[in-house]
Amino acid sequence: MTEAPAVFRSPLLGRRGAVAGEGVAAGVAIHYGDPMREQRVLEEGLAVVDLSHRSVLTVSGPDRLSWLHSLTTQHLLDLGPRQSREALILSPKGHVEHSLHLVDDGETTWVTTEPGAGEALRTWLDRMRFMLRVEVADVTSDWAVLGEPHSAESAEGEPLAWRDPWPDLVGDTTAYGPVDDHPGSSWSWREVIVPRPGLEEAVGDRPPAGLWAAEALRIAAWRPGLGAETDHRTIVHEVDWLRTAVHLHKGCYRGQETVARVHNLGRPPRRLVFLHVDGSGHVLPPPGTEVRSGERVVGHVTSIGRHHTDGPIALALIKRSTDPETVLLVDGLSAAQTVIVAP
Repeated sequence: MTEAPAVFRSPLLGRRGAVAGEGVAAGVAIHYGDPMREQRVLEEGLAVVDLSHRSVLTVSGPDRLSWLHSLTTQHLLDLGPRQSREALILSPKGHVEHSLHLVDDGETTWVTTEPGAGEALRTWLDRMRFMLRVEVADVTSDWAVLGEPHSAESAEGEPLAWRDPWPDLVGDTTAYGPVDDHPGSSWSWREVIVPRPGLEEAVGDRPPAGLWAAEALRIAAWRPGLGAETDHRTIVHEVDWLRTAVHLHKGCYRGQETVARVHNLGRPPRRLVFLHVDGSGHVLPPPGTEVRSGERVVGHVTSIGRHHTDGPIALALIKRSTDPETVLLVDGLSAAQTVIVAP
């Protein structure tokens, strides 16, 4: 029987108003008493989010970058010190299995991944080492992650940080067209890796914001997340991950045939949409709630939250063939869709 991942209780749960999450988020706060205010302060770049429930791995050794390059969807051969990338590990059939946020310090590649996923990722990577000069370690017990809006790479003397590539999309053209008006253009985010015993010191006097605040801003930016927008059959094209996590011109890796085939044919079975949900309900429908077009079920909600200006917003996976002009229904509430992945 697989042992449940350890849950580290953050010292920030001792801050005034802190309300702990559940499950893998039980060790961190979902809010500190005022989620809307926390969201506004976070958006202004003044707050910090406790992500110390995320898993942290290290990959060391002279072959680390070429090895990770061969295993993942991303081009990593030219990754320099303090540079960061987003990469995925796919199944042989091209389904998303792991999401890796990578930053290299010149000697070691640091990886943050979803809460509770670190040991499974370490085990799989260890099986793939063969005779290469690499060492993989799960260092979650010693290192923690803080999230904050920040667009600059970490410089010498600053803590090591993974910078989300999402805001770099401005002016680009991808498989789905120009992205100048993509909401991700306003999303500026990084994950700072700090010693776990020094977590409170790293936060300092900055006000903390809870997971609810960070989730609302992520949803507003159309930013996919592993375990939220993915399930056992998700392919990268369905959730718009071609933009930042897949290099279409690199060599062979597991699952590449599916990526190339669907990219060339342009027909993923499902597509991610952004929803503005009717705000008349007092309780938000939970993730997993069916999305309907009339009486027909066309998909399900993957993430949902309350935005401080837009009200209830959500991401959902729906059938590719669903009419983009149709107003959908979520738990009886109308939900206007905005196309993310073109049908």
